Amino acid sequence: MYMFKYVLKRILFLILTYFIIISACFVLIRLLPNVPVQQFGKDMSLVLQSRYRQGLTDINGNPIPLIVQYGNFVKNTLIGGNWGLSEKLYFGQDCFQVFLSKLPNTIIVNAYASLFAVPMGLLLGIYAALKKNKWQDHLISTGVMVMVSVPSYVYAFLIQYVLCFKLKLFPLVMEAGTDYFSWSMFHSMIPAVLSLSLGSIAGYARFTRAELTEVLTSDFLLLARTKGLTRGQTTVRHALRNAMVPIFPNIISEVILVLSGSLIIESIFVVPGVGNLYVSSINTLDYNFFLLLSAFYTLIGLAAGIVVDLSYGIIDPRIRMGSKK
Repeated sequence: MYMFKYVLKRILFLILTYFIIISACFVLIRLLPNVPVQQFGKDMSLVLQSRYRQGLTDINGNPIPLIVQYGNFVKNTLIGGNWGLSEKLYFGQDCFQVFLSKLPNTIIVNAYASLFAVPMGLLLGIYAALKKNKWQDHLISTGVMVMVSVPSYVYAFLIQYVLCFKLKLFPLVMEAGTDYFSWSMFHSMIPAVLSLSLGSIAGYARFTRAELTEVLTSDFLLLARTKGLTRGQTTVRHALRNAMVPIFPNIISEVILVLSGSLIIESIFVVPGVGNLYVSSINTLDYNFFLLLSAFYTLIGLAAGIVVDLSYGIIDPRIRMGSKK
């Protein structure tokens, strides 16, 4: 019963937070000057019709009070799902349909990055913990500190310059298309995947080493050894299971955030995904795209937070038992 109330409370808080953030984005965007419809020439009627259907203007294209626009936004957009037409990037196309067409590219690239980063980071962290204070641990820790300190876009520029431009091992930009599992498209994704992975590998390695090192020095591990278990048995059966409790929620968060992508990396490698679309919408002042993608990124971030919080109670029985007291 307590868990149900907690979940319900978190969901209500998520909805409230989401509503406040999107409302603020809408108000700030609508306070900016709209592009005059006269600039669209013969396509002016299409823009007027789109703005009228969204409830932003009257039937003649004249602006209506902001409070009325906001009410129409809640009714037509947040509830009705009408995000309007693109007025710049993909003129005349439905914003939501364009967004759906870009989403698979972001998911595929980030899924590959996660599939590479998570096991590599965990393995390096486990190995460093088992070799604590030896040269292998120092080498891994130094590499991790360097990778954590350097922003991902620096990796991206270095990878693009060295591997793509100088050595010509990979294309400079990602190949467009929908054949996501072909070799040519996968080959073009590798630079972006590497750029996204390096920081995550370092983060997982550092976190895993710290947690596993603490568990390996605990009293219950010493008790297990005195009962006759080998170091390998105590590590696999007890140490790793306990160390994964705080690590696993981060992996869950990584899986959810696969949807969101990386704004900078997608722009550098021209990945036709939602991150690149978001940056382009800001540069071209395509307000409808900007509002849609802001809502999407806000929802993904809030959802990742609540799932991670709830996963602690599922993974760690001590938290569930504590909630019943």
